[in-house]
Amino acid sequence: MTITIQAEKRESFGKNANRRLRKQGRVPAILYGGPVANVALVLEKKDVVRILKTDTRENTLFKVGFGDEMRDAMIKELQIDPVSDELIHADLIQIAMDKIIRVTVPIVPKGEAVGVKTEGGFVDFVTREVEVDCLPKDIPDRIEIDISGLHLHQSVKVESVTPPAGVRFVSDPGTVLVLISLPHKEEEAFPGEKPEEVVAEEGKEPEVIKKERAAEEPEAEGKAKEKGKEKGKEKEKGKEKEKGKGKEK
Repeated sequence: MTITIQAEKRESFGKNANRRLRKQGRVPAILYGGPVANVALVLEKKDVVRILKTDTRENTLFKVGFGDEMRDAMIKELQIDPVSDELIHADLIQIAMDKIIRVTVPIVPKGEAVGVKTEGGFVDFVTREVEVDCLPKDIPDRIEIDISGLHLHQSVKVESVTPPAGVRFVSDPGTVLVLISLPHKEEEAFPGEKPEEVVAEEGKEPEVIKKERAAEEPEAEGKAKEKGKEKGKEKEKGKEKEKGKGKEK
């Protein structure tokens, strides 16, 4: 069943006008690819959400009506506010039903791999989408791949997948879609012994610091003794000079 939404031609432009539309639950949009020129539209936000809830999501074909016109269209791009996650703008593209278009389709693995079930591996989703060319009526909502026969370190590439009727893969044939990998063990991530951490107990110094200070203390003590000896010698010299002066008198 084809979804049909009603839109209005947009007369007001600018940030303030768009902000007012969003407060009313509406979304500014542009329809590209028309026979004459692009058309600025106003959509109901609930209609965009309804399209996105279908199995084909952005690849959903729908009819958009405005004034006395009705056109086949798809969502080209949606702009979302990164802070509020609010839909702030929609780009639509007019579709000719008899012309091939290029779309991105999600990959969905099917079955439980031997490498996961009996060999301790896990499914690594290397590539989750592929690009395809097809007529609008042949756009698949997903492409399923059977992974049940995969062992450890085996993969499924684009070249080994049979596309649905009327669909041609555009993605590189050598692109890996799914790989059965072995989980990294802690020992492999950190080969050899782990360095021991020095943790100081409350009120106590780490052993490393203690050793450093213990090594520094004798050296400091030796320097202090040397200074003491030098001062003692200077005092003795002073006394001898005083005695010499007394004799001269």
